[in-house]
Amino acid sequence: MVRSMYHYMAALWRKPYEGDMLQLMKERFIKWRRGPSVVRVEAPTRLDRARSIGYKAKQGFVVVRVRVRKGGMRKERPNKGRRPKRMGVYGYAPEKSIQLIAEERAARKYPNLEVLGSYYVGDDGLYKYYEIVLVDPAHPSIRSDEDIKWIADPSQRGRVFRGKTFAGRRMRGLIGNRGVRGTHNWKWKKKMKERTLKKRHEASRGARLILTKKLAKELGIEK
Repeated sequence: MVRSMYHYMAALWRKPYEGDMLQLMKERFIKWRRGPSVVRVEAPTRLDRARSIGYKAKQGFVVVRVRVRKGGMRKERPNKGRRPKRMGVYGYAPEKSIQLIAEERAARKYPNLEVLGSYYVGDDGLYKYYEIVLVDPAHPSIRSDEDIKWIADPSQRGRVFRGKTFAGRRMRGLIGNRGVRGTHNWKWKKKMKERTLKKRHEASRGARLILTKKLAKELGIEK
């Protein structure tokens, strides 16, 4: 079976910091770090990923590279008395992923365009770099294209800020079965099972379990 060009592109990007790619990535990071945080690029760095998202080399498509700082939120240390645990400095991270933050920054930079998707292009010790594929919903070549004209619908307005991209859907727990375990119903059932088996912390400490009518009914105990 003859393999396509995109197969070999994807194979190189599986290990971007080994072999011939290592020196190339170093040169790119030096150049990218000196440039602006949001910059438009002429062509995608990873053509295979851009094409899988829906990119086409035609008018109406725009590719933007965004640089986002890695790590936590870097909260300011309070100057009043606190014990270290209550300083509110460590262990705080944004609810959004860095990729979604990059998409939102690109959307704010180009308010007349809609975000189609994004992909990873590298990270150094300080920043992560993503390329965002944006589409102009008012362009005639987009409105006449059967594959992409859906983005011109008014319901797609501001789609990145409503969690409609892949990064947004992943943050909302809609990719795979992660969303099931995040529900309150699942957590409540898990706690009730642990209480029945006396594996909860209140049972292990010898604390008295407050038996309500609802709890007694669920446990099958007459009260």
